[in-house]
This record gives sequence, C-alpha cells and structure tokens, in this order.
Amino acid sequence: MKTDTVRQTAAFTARNIKLFFKDKGTLVSAFISPIIILVLYVLFLDSVLKDTFTMNLPEGFKLSDKLMNGYIAAYEISSILAVCCVTVAFIANMAMVDDRISGARNDLNVTPVKGRILILGYYFSTALVTVSICYIAMAVGFVYIAIMGWNMTVTEVFAAMLDVLLSSLFGTALSSVVCFFLKSKGAIAAVSTIVSSVYGFICGAYYPIAQFSSGMANTVMCLPGTYCTGLLRTHFMSGFKTPFLDAGIPPDVVDGILNGLDAKLYFFGSAVPAWAMYLAVACSVAALIAVFAAINVIAEKRRVRTKA
Repeated sequence: MKTDTVRQTAAFTARNIKLFFKDKGTLVSAFISPIIILVLYVLFLDSVLKDTFTMNLPEGFKLSDKLMNGYIAAYEISSILAVCCVTVAFIANMAMVDDRISGARNDLNVTPVKGRILILGYYFSTALVTVSICYIAMAVGFVYIAIMGWNMTVTEVFAAMLDVLLSSLFGTALSSVVCFFLKSKGAIAAVSTIVSSVYGFICGAYYPIAQFSSGMANTVMCLPGTYCTGLLRTHFMSGFKTPFLDAGIPPDVVDGILNGLDAKLYFFGSAVPAWAMYLAVACSVAALIAVFAAINVIAEKRRVRTKA
C-alpha cells in the first residue's frame, strides 16, 4: 500500500512538472523574474548602495573597488534569491490553479487516487521546480559575485545552498495555501505581481531592515520570510568581515557596515543566531504545509457532503 502511494505520488508530481515545462510562457516568466530584479539592482540601486557604503567608511579612507563591489554584489544576489524563492513558487504553482480552471481537479477527485496524493503531488512538483530555478539563479549569482569580488568560504557556499532550499520550501508552502483559493490565471498573475513587489519590502530584501524604524523593524521580524532573507544575508555577506578588517577598517566601523545591510539581524536589540532563524523558517514551513493539508481535507469533505 505504501509502495502504491509513493508510486502514485511520484507519477502525479512528474505530471505537474511536465505541464509546467510545457507552458513556455510560464517557464519564461519564472526564469526572467530573477534577471529583471538583478537588472533593476545594477541599473538603479548599485550606485546608491556604493555611495551608502562609502559614506560609512572613515574619512579619507580608500577601499579597493573589488572588495566594495564584491560586498555590494553579495547583498544584491542574496536579495534576489530571497524574493525569487517565493515569487517563483507562485508561478510554479500554476498547475494547481490550471487544474481547477480546466476542471481536471474535478476529474481527479472522482478517480481512485487519494486526496493526500494530490496534496503531496502539487507540493512536491512546485518545490522541485522552484528549487531548480532558484539554484540556477544562484549559480548565475555566484558567477556575478566572482567577477565583482569573491569572499565566500566553501562552508558559506553550502550553507547558502541550504538557505535557498529551505526558503524555496517556505515559498512553496506559502504559495500552496494562497493559490488554493485562486480560480483564474488573472488572479494568480495579480497575486504574483503583488507578492513580488510587496514581499521584497516586508522581508527586508529590497530595503535593509536595519534602516526601518524600531517599531517597524520588530514587526517585520515577526514574519518568517524575514528569516529566509536573514540566513541568505548572513552566509553571503559575513565572509567580508575579515577582508574589511585586513584592509584597515576599524572593527566598530566594520560591524556598522555589516549590520547596516542586515548581515546580522536584531530582534528587540538582541542578535538572532543562525540556528534560531533556521528553526523559525522550518516551523513556518511545517505550519503552512499543515494548513494546506487541512484546507484540502475540509474542501474534500464539503464536496462529498454536497454531492450526497
């Protein structure tokens, strides 16, 4: 019985993935999202970030362009990944909405396939697509950082890969709950647009949380998506501390530079350790998956009751 469940889940997951990659428009939208954000950063925010960085340096101090550019690039790529792990998940979840629009979900409901297989199939397919696209974006980001100025250790690279995986699972769980209530492509397009613009701000990807007012910063720190951004910031940017010190920047100034762009997060004045951020994100993923499963079960019971 368990073997049949695994086999059917794998088959349904594969079916959803094939449908996603068959839709060229959706596929292009998913891939173009991180590219657009990177272009916006390079064209409009790159100079602002560099000016802000320079202003924090001691008067008359000159830092090498490679070190400064590498630090800014690490900030930009961590920001892009923090947003894309969620926005791409909404695009990848199109299969679930399409099934509802086309009536395929109704057909699936009358087959011997159990409801939990549909739930798992939708979640796994969205997660696999999201992780794959975000890892490709991450690889491109690593190349960009290497060109601008690399200062990440092997440990930080693998930690960042884990961050992207966990953030993608969070984005998948969040999009699964939201997309369950959407019944048209226009609705999911509108929600994706709202998420891509608003989510980046409330999770600290577009604007550093350290620059928020204390009340707003503490409010944002209550949201799980913030810790996805925090993990990526930590592992992409913390490796620059030693090079900054070696370059002759005073330790207190280095801490100010790192904290100013959220290389370390603070909640009510206390630094949040990496393990606590991992725990917050993992618990959020589990909670959202439980909610997704619950609303599917409730919907199925209502359908059966209505049919009876």
